[in-house]
Amino acid sequence: MGIFGRKTTDSDETAGAAPAAVNPDLAALTGDYTIDPAHSTLGFVARHAMVTNVKGKFLDFSGTLHLDGSDPAKSTASIDVTMESIDTGSADRDGHLKSADFFKTEEFPTMTFRSTEAQALGGDDYRITGDLTILGVTKPLTIDLEFNGAAKDPFGNERVGFEGKAEILRSEWGLTWNAALETGGVLVSDKIKLNFDISAIKSA
Repeated sequence: MGIFGRKTTDSDETAGAAPAAVNPDLAALTGDYTIDPAHSTLGFVARHAMVTNVKGKFLDFSGTLHLDGSDPAKSTASIDVTMESIDTGSADRDGHLKSADFFKTEEFPTMTFRSTEAQALGGDDYRITGDLTILGVTKPLTIDLEFNGAAKDPFGNERVGFEGKAEILRSEWGLTWNAALETGGVLVSDKIKLNFDISAIKSA
């Protein structure tokens, strides 16, 4: 079921094929949605000391989705994350991440994502591109998504679900702190893996 529209292929253009009709199931999903943080996860993974992975997540965030059934490419996403809510399972490490060495949360309390483009890759796979702002620096971010489906929960809420993943180089957003290891390499990887598990409730 397509959410973000069907990607045009060379064969379509050669044959002069008309755009595919909107799936009636997709049209039923048209509307605005609010991300449910109680059933969603915004997580990340960083390589530590060159030998292991440290996983973390943000506990406080909000966001909205707009799904457009008549023109799926106009579907959008917006997310705001409270940086003070970072949680890696270690209070000392979290405090360091909030400090001037990393996120400077007193000066830059929020991280934001605003979508600019979306496309279908086939099946339930999609790609959404947007502007990610950290430390006041805005750079493009591309997220690969899998649409998990739509359902009405026992409380009457209409829900849609997505899983997503992306990778960034934190240095591109000015997150450059590090420490050299005696055995070579550095304490914290530049590459950070992002993962998303989103449940959103239809509001209109």
